[in-house]
Amino acid sequence: MRILIVEDDDVLADGLSVGLRLSGFTPDLVGTLTDARAALETSTFDGMVLDIMLPDGLGLDLLAELRAEGSVLPVLLLTARDQVRDRVRGLDAGADDYLGKPFDLEELSARLRAMLRRSEGRASSVLRYNGLTVDPASLSGRLGGRTLTFSRRECAILCALLEHPRRVLSRDALEERLYGWQEEVESNTVEVHIHKLRAKIGRDFIETVRGLGYRLAEEEAASSL
Repeated sequence: MRILIVEDDDVLADGLSVGLRLSGFTPDLVGTLTDARAALETSTFDGMVLDIMLPDGLGLDLLAELRAEGSVLPVLLLTARDQVRDRVRGLDAGADDYLGKPFDLEELSARLRAMLRRSEGRASSVLRYNGLTVDPASLSGRLGGRTLTFSRRECAILCALLEHPRRVLSRDALEERLYGWQEEVESNTVEVHIHKLRAKIGRDFIETVRGLGYRLAEEEAASSL
């Protein structure tokens, strides 16, 4: 899941990036409203962590702009202003959640997962398809009575496919889930991780759609594995 972090404190932003990456997210960092607007215009994100007090204005202004445009991008407000009236103002402005500083990274990760789960209309954090269950929080799953463990990037690819089981996802779309702006995209990385996933969940569980990308097999195909 790709997350835009809008935070002008470099130390905090770096800590957020490292912590969220370890939790399975792919974070991108900006420090101003101007850069945030540019990022939202040029890239696709699953959610945003937005500081209220920024060098060139209030994060609430950006939030208001997004909601006025009809954007349903999940937004978690992050701020030192943690009085009740501040929380109410932020939530009424269209925020999906609110976390005051200082905070625990595990709680932030859990709140992001819950926020994104709600935006996808899912009641459970666990993804299920054709007998496979995957828990993004623990980077683990189960299939046929076996417990499976995944790397962060394996889990990112698998979760992307599980969220849209019969949709074909291109290599570029999957790479966007794996890499932030400052990361160099490794050659054939999607193919390598697809190969590793097939070794764990079954060769025919993930289909290659030649020239287009990948999708999960139909239930009848997967049930015969």
